[in-house]
Amino acid sequence: MENIDETRFLITRTVQALGSALRREPENVPDANGLGSGDRISSEPEKLWFKESSAKNLQNRDFLSPTTVLNTLYADGQVPPAVMGRVLSLRGSGVLPVAGGEVMGEGLRVRVNRTAAFQKVLSGVSAYLKPPSQRQGCVVLNCPALHPKPNLPSPDTLTLGQLRTVLLTDHFGALLRRQGFTVSCCPVLPEDSDIIVFLRILGVDWPSVPVSWTNDEREEKMLEALQNSPYKESEETDGGRRESEGKKMEGEKEWGMLRVNLKRVFQEEQLPGYDPSLGTCTVQRDSVSHLAQLDRATADCTVSTATVVHVTSCQDEFRQQQIAMLWRASGATVTQRYLVCGPVKTPGTHLSAAQYLQLRRVQMKEASEMKYGEQVEGHTWDDIIKVMTSATVRFELLSTVHMSPVTLDVQREGSVSTKGPRGGVFVMYNCARLHTLFDSYERGVEKGLYPEIPEGSQLDFSALKEEGEWLLLFNYLIPFSELLDQSGQTLECDGGGARVNLKTEQICKFLVSLSKDFSSYYNRVHVLGEPLPHLFNQMFCRLQLLRALRELYHGALDTLHLPPIQQL
Repeated sequence: MENIDETRFLITRTVQALGSALRREPENVPDANGLGSGDRISSEPEKLWFKESSAKNLQNRDFLSPTTVLNTLYADGQVPPAVMGRVLSLRGSGVLPVAGGEVMGEGLRVRVNRTAAFQKVLSGVSAYLKPPSQRQGCVVLNCPALHPKPNLPSPDTLTLGQLRTVLLTDHFGALLRRQGFTVSCCPVLPEDSDIIVFLRILGVDWPSVPVSWTNDEREEKMLEALQNSPYKESEETDGGRRESEGKKMEGEKEWGMLRVNLKRVFQEEQLPGYDPSLGTCTVQRDSVSHLAQLDRATADCTVSTATVVHVTSCQDEFRQQQIAMLWRASGATVTQRYLVCGPVKTPGTHLSAAQYLQLRRVQMKEASEMKYGEQVEGHTWDDIIKVMTSATVRFELLSTVHMSPVTLDVQREGSVSTKGPRGGVFVMYNCARLHTLFDSYERGVEKGLYPEIPEGSQLDFSALKEEGEWLLLFNYLIPFSELLDQSGQTLECDGGGARVNLKTEQICKFLVSLSKDFSSYYNRVHVLGEPLPHLFNQMFCRLQLLRALRELYHGALDTLHLPPIQQL
């Protein structure tokens, strides 16, 4: 793992340092990678302090150690002067500078030196748009919904639950690539097939192969490996079943004649987290095809650094565990994990993935026509509606914890709001507002009304006094890099089971929350002021902040494969 960029502030590092100061312990000295032993922040100091996030609490504090914590650590909750001195003089790599603090009724509250934080963050914004560390390893994301069973899935046969797993795979892959992992997706699909075209409409760039491509050699290899597997059931164990099935399947190679004891696989190899009801499995052709695709996807990975994550619906989890144990029985030793998605419910109706996308596209166009009138026509608007529809679908299916069910309103008379504070449309709308703002500023520069924005080092950021400005920096710009890092941390942490639980909903929720707070600020504050020199410093400070937010939007939307819209 590459060294961390030591110039950026980190919330976790600040909380850790505050915890060490409160306990009168030496601060944890970071190792060469910058985050201390094992690259995991100890959870103990985190329990001592809470980062504030609400506009109300941020008026008087940024971090709080509650009275209950102080009463536990000190007699009568009185913080010793030496400890208070350590807290107020806090320093360290990645630690936010402290401006002051005091013990009040709610506990020990600490305020950050906001001017210094604005100065440093906005002068080096790029460091906050990428994970704090780069990881190494190969991850194969396997999406069972896209494997032939035996026919290739199509937009009309793909269920909404399966579509959710595809979009989750796509988003998860983008996050892992940001962190330095080599990521490949499985299975490969025939180029220009209906399912590939459908996925491209949603911004999913799924790997494809020529229509003439076959995987026959690998299928032969996997079948032979299963035939020679120590977990293969003998004819005696089969009790004559093999003979009868062989007659039934005559002329179809040995499909249905080969049986493997899956329960022995996970018991003898001590693999935790598998369904105890897994028993003996009859090997079918689609299973061998699935294994051959996995074998191809992992061919270039070294086993020591490779992980295969099966992103599956809860309905298909048992079947995928069978596939995983068949693969293991064939001799595969790669680490296998499961990311399981809850169901997608549509009360009162049933829609395929194709019908759902078409419904949302029609609703998006109708909503746009109601708001913008006759100008909603031509290629430009077709592209806008396409992106907005994709954003709607992605946010509807990805904003919920992946294990939980999603309930969709798919009534035809419903509509997709172009401005309401929820979902992808609202996020894209606010991103477009930032583009409109900077277009207006650039036109002002061309007319000679405003000079170019100076470097951050030439600005006095004490001019940023509006409460929404600090909230945008403290709640979004500073924490974003650590948010990007969480999926890789969780994947690397051995939880002792087959399932992996990731907070895959966080980027969507982050963007919706950011859009609400940005919209509130933007509606309240006039950014482009009168072209008077004595007002330029505050205007430029605000433009620096909002330019950083625009880059933040772009970075977060990129993990969802949503291109920013320039105007609405």
